[in-house]
Amino acid sequence: MDNNIEEMDATLRRYFFSQKLLPILTVDEQAVCKDLADILCEFGLNTFEITLRTEVSLEVIAEISCLGNFIVGAGTLTSPADVRSAIKAGAKFGVSPGITPELLSECEKNCFPLIPGVSTGSEIMSAHFRGYKIFKFFPSEILGGIKALKALSGPFPDCEFIPTGGINEQNAQDYLRLPNVYGVAGSWMIPRELIRERDWPQVKKIIKMSDWKT
Repeated sequence: MDNNIEEMDATLRRYFFSQKLLPILTVDEQAVCKDLADILCEFGLNTFEITLRTEVSLEVIAEISCLGNFIVGAGTLTSPADVRSAIKAGAKFGVSPGITPELLSECEKNCFPLIPGVSTGSEIMSAHFRGYKIFKFFPSEILGGIKALKALSGPFPDCEFIPTGGINEQNAQDYLRLPNVYGVAGSWMIPRELIRERDWPQVKKIIKMSDWKT
């Protein structure tokens, strides 16, 4: 295993030491950063992902990274350029919807912890061969969800998964009971529409109802 990948894996495990749920945030306005940071800080949600799906995503990562003791990840990484931009913005780790050799190489070159997205056995094998052990399983529910993850535990006994895509407050705990599930990720805890509406009381209500700590 490449030494950088070993270090990347160890770093990810430190980042997720006290969280079993990774909130996924899609933010359309930089103006909400302070309010979001205050809520995340209030509930002790230190590790989360901000997707690169809006024009202000990188600015949001940069600002929130400076507003608290946060471990901000950049999601939807699809190219080496995305990786470089995320690092420059201050992201501590990355999440991708899939894998390419170029994307993995850029992360490894920069020792930038990555949760690579996989949906097939071939993708798991390709990344695992390089040394990756924690994977984003996406889109989980469409791919078979819990049944699929149970099936994957046989051929890949030392791989762990963070499923996302269709995960919500109703099924999150069912996923977390699987021995090969490292954690779960989803946007239901802090939905994009509630951020747009600045409905902070509802966001707080949802977080209070979520069992997210290990």
